[in-house]
Amino acid sequence: MSWFIETCRSSLGKKYIMALTGLLLGGFLLIHAAGNSSIFWGRSAFVSYAGHLHSLGILVNIFEVALAGVFLLHVATGLVLFLENRGARTSRYQVSRSAGGRTWGSRTMPYTGLVILAFLLLHLANFHFTDHDLPIADIVSPILSNPLYTLLYGTGMAALALHTSHGFWSLFQSLGISHPRYDRPIRILALGVCAAIVGVFAAILLLLLVAGGYLQA
Repeated sequence: MSWFIETCRSSLGKKYIMALTGLLLGGFLLIHAAGNSSIFWGRSAFVSYAGHLHSLGILVNIFEVALAGVFLLHVATGLVLFLENRGARTSRYQVSRSAGGRTWGSRTMPYTGLVILAFLLLHLANFHFTDHDLPIADIVSPILSNPLYTLLYGTGMAALALHTSHGFWSLFQSLGISHPRYDRPIRILALGVCAAIVGVFAAILLLLLVAGGYLQA
């Protein structure tokens, strides 16, 4: 068991943890985006989808606790790696100049992570810690049709796009799946998955902003 603990404490082990938790969170985002896309089929489809989830009862609570654990582990490991990397830089400006080829996503990972965390807290306050006696459509509609929330959620989506665009790519790097022949297709695949997830959420925002009464009975 000690070898496992030592591996997790190592820099490589932490990168594996980031890759695994990132993969799980990315999978959740895909499922969440697919489920929320039911909103495009109207109020009844969206309410039916939410009702099906709630019918799972305690399984939903177990999943939420597990997801929160994965998210916190991802955040904590990312923070430790960030601090370790900063401490290892003896000449920061030289590192910045020599880091050619870095993307905006890779440069801003810690900061987009913080924005996503703030966005998640806002999202939970709006949709999780609220009156669940109301149909989900009646909770979502007034919030996402408000221009202020459109701006806040749009900012969160932009941060998510930057974060996941590099996150999906670095996942393959951390797992050692890197070769000049495959790097470009993998990067395109990562960007495609990111675009699909963020595109669904962004489309929902625009739909409810433009057609505020779309989900009303």
